[in-house]
Amino acid sequence: MFRKSKQTGASKQDFPYWLVAACGIAVFLLIQIATDDIYSQVMATVSRGIGLTIFVTLVGFFLASVLGLLLALASLSSSLIFRQVARFYVEIVRGLPIIVLLLYIAFVGTPLLIALVNAVLEPLGQDPLRTRDFPLLWRAVLALTIGYSAFIAEVFRAGIQAVDKGQIEAAEALGMNRWLRFRLIVFPQALKTILPPLGNDFVAMIKDSSLVSVLGVADITQLGKVYAAGSFRYFETYNIVALIYLMMTITLSLALRRFERTRTVGER
Repeated sequence: MFRKSKQTGASKQDFPYWLVAACGIAVFLLIQIATDDIYSQVMATVSRGIGLTIFVTLVGFFLASVLGLLLALASLSSSLIFRQVARFYVEIVRGLPIIVLLLYIAFVGTPLLIALVNAVLEPLGQDPLRTRDFPLLWRAVLALTIGYSAFIAEVFRAGIQAVDKGQIEAAEALGMNRWLRFRLIVFPQALKTILPPLGNDFVAMIKDSSLVSVLGVADITQLGKVYAAGSFRYFETYNIVALIYLMMTITLSLALRRFERTRTVGER
């Protein structure tokens, strides 16, 4: 009887009251958007940046995942040079704030890259590139790719190292080469460990994509900032900006939790 009451208390405690409160606030703001001209105008303006925010996040995360996987494999390589280069990259990039990295790539790294490319093109008689030929949007994507690849590399490395060594040795005994062992044995099992933290990094990138507004890229934050500066409607504007980001991040977080619970139950 005591156990039953204890379980009932725990179940009440686990009820997502926070989600009910968040949904209540969201519904209130949605009603404001539908009935208030100022809110509806703000929403019409700011929502034009949703597509760009999603584009930056998807492209940046995909490229960061590919680069992160290569870094993880380099850090686990038998080559001392590869291991040290990968560790240098990961530690340096992880030690920099994303906004500093964004500004560095946009205004230091890109001009340097263009100068190096021109040093190769000019002896070949090709027209030199100009820094303005590299749009700020792609500089922002490149910065997010570099920044998140260091974190994702650690996720991949931990997932790969979590695979039972006995299965790798069994694959070696069957005559599988390194590529087949990785593709058929290591990576599919590591993926189970990797997916939840990868999902968290994706949600984090949605939030950090707002930093591209410092370069004038017309995402949700930048459009809200420009509208608020012109209309002085800061309260309404940033309520809408916060609502849009929260709807994306909380929805994804709940979906990831649901997926993780389903996978855990399925493994049992």
